[in-house]
Amino acid sequence: MRLQSITRISLLAIIITSLFSCSDKKEEFITDNISDYHLRLTPGKYITYRLDSLVFTNFGRTIETHRYQVKDQVDALITDNVGRPSYRVFRYLRDSLGTTAWQPSGTYLITVLSDQVEVIEDNLRVIKMHMPLKDGFSWKGNSFVPANPYYPKYDIQNDNNIQFWDFYYDGESSSFSYRGNNYADVYTVEQVKDLVNVPITVPTSYASKSRVVEKYAKNIGLVYTEFELWDYQPNSTGTGGPYYTGFGIRKWMIDHN
Repeated sequence: MRLQSITRISLLAIIITSLFSCSDKKEEFITDNISDYHLRLTPGKYITYRLDSLVFTNFGRTIETHRYQVKDQVDALITDNVGRPSYRVFRYLRDSLGTTAWQPSGTYLITVLSDQVEVIEDNLRVIKMHMPLKDGFSWKGNSFVPANPYYPKYDIQNDNNIQFWDFYYDGESSSFSYRGNNYADVYTVEQVKDLVNVPITVPTSYASKSRVVEKYAKNIGLVYTEFELWDYQPNSTGTGGPYYTGFGIRKWMIDHN
């Protein structure tokens, strides 16, 4: 009887020790809140960017870059297309030197949830950021976007799998510099990097570029975007020669309030 009691006590001591050991090894993972990395959602807040727009003219046979300034300004709290509280943002354009008056250029919505931030623009709903803010964490940011979302305006081949792109954080929060602008506490969101025959070294072969990356600075919002989605058709059996279809933008923050 005494031996059994001693055995029970010993087993209980082992169990308690094991539980405390597991508890000691458990670490709580804490990250920043994603709401700190988007445009301050207060009416009147704005961010101004320089924007370089890549366009293909002359039936896709001429490559041009058009340059602007663009301003995104928070307007009001409304509801999105599924009834959730969202902030409406007005977009304005002017010339790249800032010498002309701002002209309206559309609106979009920002919806901040407990674990993600969504942007709805041109009826496309994209999960821009997702918790946790952690190097390598990934999510399907375009899961609400249909295949070929830019058709018929852009008849490109490399947007047919856009809903399967794996967005992920490339690194932890770090500093970022671009064209004389320096930012601290920046998270990089990689969306896609898929290049085929780019740069085009074989003009007689098909080529395409799917490249999207965004950078978000704490207490500011989006400070840098690179978005190129185009393909190149050699058109070896047709008339007029090779041509491009698609578009591209590069924008970076130059001012905010």
